[in-house]
Amino acid sequence: MEKIKMNTPIVEMDGDEMARILWEEVKKQLVEPFVELNEEYYDLSIRSRDETDDQITIDSALAAKKYGVAVKCATITANLERMQEYNLKKMYKSPNATIRSILDGTVFRKPILVDGVEPLVKTWKQPITLARHAYGDVYRASEMLIDEPGLVELVYTKANGEEVRQAVHEFKTRGVVTGQHNLDKSIEGFARTCMNYALSVKQNLVFSSKDTISKVYDRRFKDIFKEIYLDEYIEQFSAAGIKYEYCLIDDAVSRAIKSPGGYVWATHNYDGDVMSDMLATAYGSNAMMTSVLVSPDGKYEFEAAHGTVRRHYYRYLQGEIVSTNPMALIYTWAGGLEKRGELDGNEKLQRFGQLIVEAAKNVIEVRGIMTADLAKITSKHDPLVVTGHQFINLVRTKLEQLCEAELAEA
Repeated sequence: MEKIKMNTPIVEMDGDEMARILWEEVKKQLVEPFVELNEEYYDLSIRSRDETDDQITIDSALAAKKYGVAVKCATITANLERMQEYNLKKMYKSPNATIRSILDGTVFRKPILVDGVEPLVKTWKQPITLARHAYGDVYRASEMLIDEPGLVELVYTKANGEEVRQAVHEFKTRGVVTGQHNLDKSIEGFARTCMNYALSVKQNLVFSSKDTISKVYDRRFKDIFKEIYLDEYIEQFSAAGIKYEYCLIDDAVSRAIKSPGGYVWATHNYDGDVMSDMLATAYGSNAMMTSVLVSPDGKYEFEAAHGTVRRHYYRYLQGEIVSTNPMALIYTWAGGLEKRGELDGNEKLQRFGQLIVEAAKNVIEVRGIMTADLAKITSKHDPLVVTGHQFINLVRTKLEQLCEAELAEA
């Protein structure tokens, strides 16, 4: 078949370890044979980021802002152990946090549903979509090790030079301290994006935080959500038959486990990181989750929400057979291509992104073939367990069939 042409580049952000190996295979088997790929490529592996002093991460985010659609592989966020392992110059901040801070907006994460892999939470009848704020909190925090007694203060120096001071803690012994921030503009964009999304799917919206403890920081989020809802969205929500409500984070977690699902759950940046992993695991695997950052000005970054699968990577390097689930990586490319086609009015590209998803689901649902993580929990009898590479090859075969069928119909 003739390759599908692309009008506008898509930004590719490559990653690390086992995720990088499977990412390359997805691109090689499921994208390049079918699409005349027009892209700007950025290597966000930990060594590349170290060589460029992390400038490449900033450049990739700016490219995503320029072209409007990006796809990102899982990347390493360095801690002390990782810095020593890769002999890095320093412990770089999370590349995801850097990209999200530049693009701003909201990360929407939703479980990948396939027949035969039912959620572990038996009350769930529909998926919960988690909307995670993409700016600030611990991901943009300043931290300090306190190694001797002394007073730590928050100091706000106004533009006119006036200082406002507030004690954080008077240390008598060693300890640690962190300072984090957020911006009204970013919170407002977060609230509107969540409310627009809830309207688009006609589902209730819940925002959760902990304003009983964080009486200024979390309260600011709560107040802005309420003001925007009452000023701009209450009539639209009423007409759509849905509602918005605020809930304490601990109550929201309890509600999620007891509920039938089918709503949008908005959270702070860190809360969303943890809760989305909980949702993904409850649906079978961290690899069974889609993730897309939507900025207030309509930019999109599709990503694999799981990690780099380090344990599998080192076993793979030793020649062992590993069964790593590539579904999130497949869905990342599929989502990015579909959105690129939608924004460009390229119906063939848009439809191709949908066909990738159909092919991947078919392998699990119809043929009962899956990776080891899903085989442990599937309701299908005698599933065939394959490696990530084998799974991608099977998806390739089905994708060819689907594309040929589409051409025959046309």
